[in-house]
Amino acid sequence: MQISKRLEAVAGMVTSGSFLADIGTDHGYIPIYLIEHKRIPKAIAMDVNRGPLEKAKEHIMQAGLQDKIETRLSDGLEKLKPDEAESILIAGMGGPLTVRILSEGAGKLGACRELILQPQSDLKAVRAYLEGEGWKIVREEMVQEEGKFYPMMRAVPGEECKMTPIQLRFGPLLLANCHPVLKDYLLREQRINEKILTSLEGQKSETAKARISEVEAELAMVREALEVFGF
Repeated sequence: MQISKRLEAVAGMVTSGSFLADIGTDHGYIPIYLIEHKRIPKAIAMDVNRGPLEKAKEHIMQAGLQDKIETRLSDGLEKLKPDEAESILIAGMGGPLTVRILSEGAGKLGACRELILQPQSDLKAVRAYLEGEGWKIVREEMVQEEGKFYPMMRAVPGEECKMTPIQLRFGPLLLANCHPVLKDYLLREQRINEKILTSLEGQKSETAKARISEVEAELAMVREALEVFGF
């Protein structure tokens, strides 16, 4: 099975040999890909929506993997048993939803040895949640695909060092490793925010002043992150 650059990067974070629970599996591409490449022995593909789950079942049957991938209709981790999954993957959801799924399903993480997360928004909230709940981020990646940027992380149980605001916002390991895709993202964000400030020049309304303050704060954080790259 051919999968997107984003999904391939996410799949690459799953530890070989682990039993995977793919939460919000959509069409089941990641568990199919991992089993076809002999990376994992079995998986549970879960989704809250019946339509995508039926599509996942079709793809699993087409691949002849129905004895290795079980599908379950489930809101988050609701239908997962505490001792089932060593790897839990949540990709393609918003940050707040990712946090809700993890917090509401905390009692289902008994056998979990790693979380593979690829939030689509508010990564700061996700990293803060992990920090507060005893999960340590041990790997981060970032890919660019069709003009969009996709950060992702692998976390394991363990004491996380307190992250600074800039690390929470952009990723401690992406910054520490001077990740080239993060650099491209930061340069783009700098250009966007500078353009917004230029468009707001001379505006005196309270709304404009509030927006200028907001953009200046974001630009300051972006520039601080770029200092890591020597800018």
